[in-house]
Formats: sequence, structure tokens, C-alpha cells
Amino acid sequence: MSTQTKIDDVEFFYLKIPEVLDIGDGSQDALLVRLRAGGYTGWGECEAAPLVSIASWVCPMSHSACKPVSASVIGQPLESVADIRRIHNLVRANSMDLLQADHTLSGIDIALWDVLGKRLQTPVYRLLGYERAFPKVPYASLLFGDDPQDTLSRALKVRQQGFLAAKFGWGPFGQGTVGQDEQQLRAAREGLGKDGILLVDAGTAWGDDVEQAELRLPLLESADALWLEEPFESSALSAYATLASRAGKLRLAGGEGCHNFQQAKAMIDFAGLGYVQIDTGRVGGITAAKQVADYARDRGVSFINHTFTTHLALSASIQPFAGMEKNSLCEYPADPSALGRELSKTQLLPDGNGRIQLPDVPGLGIDPDPEAIEKYLVDVEIQFAGKRVYKTPSLVDG
Repeated sequence: MSTQTKIDDVEFFYLKIPEVLDIGDGSQDALLVRLRAGGYTGWGECEAAPLVSIASWVCPMSHSACKPVSASVIGQPLESVADIRRIHNLVRANSMDLLQADHTLSGIDIALWDVLGKRLQTPVYRLLGYERAFPKVPYASLLFGDDPQDTLSRALKVRQQGFLAAKFGWGPFGQGTVGQDEQQLRAAREGLGKDGILLVDAGTAWGDDVEQAELRLPLLESADALWLEEPFESSALSAYATLASRAGKLRLAGGEGCHNFQQAKAMIDFAGLGYVQIDTGRVGGITAAKQVADYARDRGVSFINHTFTTHLALSASIQPFAGMEKNSLCEYPADPSALGRELSKTQLLPDGNGRIQLPDVPGLGIDPDPEAIEKYLVDVEIQFAGKRVYKTPSLVDG
């Protein structure tokens, strides 16, 4: 008689580079999740502030809808995809009022899929119902340079590296004058060449100010940008819809700030998006991301991953739309911090045709390198009422 596989342990590793700068680079720290069940080990990654995410795992219960995430995970059976969805929903219900729970759940959910894939000797994308994973065209995800010359240099570099597409975002874009933004866009286009795919990310620079965003539309059209990403914060649905109605052939993109399916659904339904961008490390993991991908497909909106950190996160973020052949673009962390570069020895590198392919191996196919974890590990201890409730775990897997 077989023994039921249950979740034995969930551990968190807070990693960061020595100096975290005040720039739009999410690869400067990371929160890894190691989940053990039935002799198998899976890995996930939360795209969130590590310390508060750890706290949401161990915090005391406030009331019936504000329980620590651990209360819904440890000891749960893990035999099938249905179990992952059940655990996912249980966390949502029991930690409804614990706002950090969405981010913490994301890393756990990713690790659950990794474990189940390894246990069943199946890639995650097949567990999600896809027969195969189609190659994706990675766009190099970069920050705008401090000045146009810097942006030009970055664009030239990624074309030399073989990337067919690049996205420039944040930095000074949208923070200064229209003329300054025009110079940045011209530099990006010059560096990528006429045939390079140019994507632009405003990093919510204009809040919900449609008029300021609209001033940039002719510049974006002149630069032949495919999309304008996050002109506004994710909840500014009417601002998105108004700008979309004025944007002509330029499409709007957004959604990386969505923490659950319902938020993403609202953007798809009411924001006039051409592209919905979902981060598996924020939205609730692979489970929620796949739900968004299916919904977007049915409504004619292109699903795109949001990934700016590590190759573990990259693999997780591609799984939900791996089998969607028409959705060929994917975000790619082209210039992450040393932590982002070194986290795993296995990486998803562009081939001679400028495309990347998910590995045809059980689970996610990407495991963190213990030496890299140890190098960047932050020692954390949390006490409550004089009792230690969390301590950084040992890296020794045993």
C-alpha cells in the first residue's frame, strides 16, 4: 500500500548583493523557496521584499481570514495538480487579509509545481496541459541609460549579443521633458536598428495622468515601438482605457503589478491592453499565471511573462504560456545583478536564431546553485513574544 505524499517542509532563503541601489533592478535581492515532499525537493522564487514575505509565513494568526501562510501548506497532501490548486485556494482563503500572502504564495506555488513535476517525471508545462513548449523570442529587458549615449550603447550591445528585441524602461524616461524622452527613444531605435523590435516601459511614471502619457505617443510612433508598458499604475483602469483609445497602432502593456487572477482579469477586461504581463513570483505562482494566460487568450490579449531577476524565475514564468505558439515574445533578464547571473548553473540561453527553449526535463529544469546561495545568503532570525519563530535554514539538504 502506497504512502500518501505530503508537504514535509518549506524553507526560505533571503539572498542579496552587498549593496542594494535605489534603481529599478529587482535582481538585487531574492527570496528562494525550498519545498520538500515525499523525498522530492522543489524550488520557487518570490518577487517581493524578502523579509516581509518570510514574516507572512510565520506571523501569528490575527483572525480566521488572517492566518500565517504556513497554516495552509505544511502537511498538505501533494499527489496531483488538483492538490496544488486546492492548496493555492486554501492559502487565498485563510490568508485573505494578509496582504503579503500573495507574494509568499507565489514562490511556494512555483515550488509545488517543481516538486510534482519531478515526482511524476514530467516537465511543468505538460502538467499544465501543453503537449510541447514552443521556442520563445527573448527580448533583452534593460533600464534606460542615464543619458541617450548610454542608452545607445546598451542597445548596440544587445544587438551584438544576438537579441532580436529589447525593452528599455524606467531610469530617466518619463521623469523629465518630452524632448528628453524623444532623445532616449531615438537612441534606443538607432542602437537596435530598423529591424529590431523596440518595447518601452514607462514604469508607471505618469500615475494616472493621461495627458502626459499622450504627449509621448507621437514619439513612440516615430520610434516604431511595439508597445508602451505601464504608463500608469495597475489599478488606473480608466486611464489605461482612455490612452488605449488614442494610441493608434501602438499597443499598451501592463499587469506585472497584479497579485491575483481577479486583478489581471480586470486589466484584460477594462484597460484596453494589447499585452498582459504577469509575474509568476507576484500573481500567486504558476497556478494563477496559467489562469490569466487562458483568460487572455480567449479574449484576444497576448500573454507575456514579466521576469527581471533569475533563470529560475524565467523558467517558472514561461511555463504558463509555453504551449501558446502565437505568444512568441518573452521578457529576458539580459543585464541582472551578479546574484541574478550566478543563482543557477543551468540557464536558458538564446540559440543561433535568437530564441530560447524550456528544458524537456522533469519539473522546472532549473535548480539554484548551493554555492551561489551561500555567497549571497542573509542570516535572518524572527522572534515573537520572546520565542524564535524563524531562523535561516541550513543549506544542507537532508
